[in-house]
Amino acid sequence: MSDLKYLNLLAKQFPNASSARAEIIRLRAINELPKGTEYFFSDIHGEDVGFIHLLRSASGNIRKKISELYEYELTQDAQNQLANLVYDPKRVLSILQESGRITDDWLAITIYRLINLSKYISVKYSWHSTFSKIPKEFEVIITELLFSSYEESKKNYLNSIIRFIIEEETAFAFIGALCEMIQNISVNTLHVIGDIYDRGPGPHRIMEELIDFPDVDIQWGNHDIVWMGAAAGNTACMAHVIRIGIGYNTFDFMEEGYGINLRPLSSFAAKVYADDPCERFKTRLFDTPEFGFIDDQHSAKMHKAISVIQFKLEGQLIEQYTRWNMDHRNVLKKVDFERGVYVHNGVEYPMLDTNFPTVDPDDPLRLSQEEEELVRSLEASFRNSEPLHRHIRFLYSNGSTYLSVNKNLLFHGCVPLKEDGSFQEVPVTGKQYYGRELFDELNAVIHDAYFQPEDSPKRERARDYMLYLWCGSLSPLFGKSQMSTFENFFVEDKELRREVYNPYFEHSANEDTCKMILENFGLDPETSRIINGHVPVKAKEGESPVKANGKLFVIDGGLAKAYQRRTGINGYTLIFNSHHLALAEHHDFEKIESDMGSYTPRVFIVQPMKHRLQEKHTDLGKEISARIQELRDLIEAFNRGEIKEK
Repeated sequence: MSDLKYLNLLAKQFPNASSARAEIIRLRAINELPKGTEYFFSDIHGEDVGFIHLLRSASGNIRKKISELYEYELTQDAQNQLANLVYDPKRVLSILQESGRITDDWLAITIYRLINLSKYISVKYSWHSTFSKIPKEFEVIITELLFSSYEESKKNYLNSIIRFIIEEETAFAFIGALCEMIQNISVNTLHVIGDIYDRGPGPHRIMEELIDFPDVDIQWGNHDIVWMGAAAGNTACMAHVIRIGIGYNTFDFMEEGYGINLRPLSSFAAKVYADDPCERFKTRLFDTPEFGFIDDQHSAKMHKAISVIQFKLEGQLIEQYTRWNMDHRNVLKKVDFERGVYVHNGVEYPMLDTNFPTVDPDDPLRLSQEEEELVRSLEASFRNSEPLHRHIRFLYSNGSTYLSVNKNLLFHGCVPLKEDGSFQEVPVTGKQYYGRELFDELNAVIHDAYFQPEDSPKRERARDYMLYLWCGSLSPLFGKSQMSTFENFFVEDKELRREVYNPYFEHSANEDTCKMILENFGLDPETSRIINGHVPVKAKEGESPVKANGKLFVIDGGLAKAYQRRTGINGYTLIFNSHHLALAEHHDFEKIESDMGSYTPRVFIVQPMKHRLQEKHTDLGKEISARIQELRDLIEAFNRGEIKEK
């Protein structure tokens, strides 16, 4: 029986038994609907064009629906054009208008087709669910067209609505609204399992797309955390994200997207490294910069300048927090600058670059005066970037270290394990945690880093810890022995560069290990599964993303261009609908960008459901069932006279 105080509050919404029974009927009906479709992405890494297309196209599913609906009515080219329109209405309408192909008849026919497509795609959803996806500015008109039948008595009325839309020169905006609605209906829930940021050119555009999406959750990856740390004021994290941005030649998004002023760094690098070719710091180019190229030699100087600053700043934190056990990563302290060697475990390795004009060999972690001024300038840029903080706040409000939903456990990297496969305890805030308790504690620390009062010691400690979460060996978001940035730049020996994965990545291929983790997180180990990313699946070598007898799905398939040579594909989308779990395997990334309408991925079913899932089988369905019971308790309270009906 529900608490009487709560029932009194519920009675304000449902003041009598009749209204409560009506709500019970509505909720029971919703629970009988087919389960909504969930889409899972991971490791997007700034690839805005590819990701936004896959999201807007429901990973090719909208094109499939168009084919089913218009198989005998439209040619393949016409179907492709309609798909292109749904995915990017502004661009397609602009192209068609410039070529003189848009007429009033074309507009009317297109609106009819989009309305019919909307009806076809939304057939399994409730009126309320579909209505919630209708853009507000055309809510009344779209509702009329979508939910009215074309009977003879109403046909003239509905045709008139479309004619008036065209006559009032609102057709372009109306078509755009219909396309947005189709996109949102097609993907009921979106799960992004980490690493939105770094490497690609458009993480800021991806964030805008996610902010506009109706139902999205994010499980933070280490590349998200380092940006969150930078926004919180961790200068070492700032240096890391700038280094990565320069290293992948994504100046545009930092400067134009977030307004981070890199001119002081540019001037500093040009002056301090004027005679240094910085050969080891040449940047990689996967995309053509939107606002023009920066000279290769100059970008290499900037790359080296910020890298040296990074090594100093992270070294300072490593010395301050000895409990992190990261002394082996205090790399500048391991350099014999006079002899030009790097000393690791007593073994000397010749340095590939020995020019360190800003490093004092007697105090290698100390910033020079010019470096200090530069760091303060960069800090101000990060602190005052409104777009950055808007995106970071969205990451906080919609994100977490893990999520348990519909018998799926989502996290980005790993659950730290020991060599024997048992849980590894990790020190956080002075205590040891493992498994779910570790992830819960990290959630709290990550929030403290951004939301505690500015000058509080708690915020400072949490903010500093963001560096450990980015690259610490026991961080579940990173899960490797080291981040070998320094070794890759300065040491030839490949063994020194090797980043050893946490034992999780070996043991998680074992079904019993996955069951142990699922049980620890409160899920049924027999019926649940783990979904994560972080480690690219080498599909071209025959590696499967489905592991541990279906208990583990690793869905990092290489959406990031930097990984596509390794994976052999262009990423995965995991799709969970009422019939099955399916993997969409993406190929021909260039085709996605150049001919979106004709693109369809290779989709294969990996787990068919024994029976079609309904909402009552989902977590939402359980919440609905609990709500129904509360309403029944309210009716009983009415009947007993404990609460008066109105």
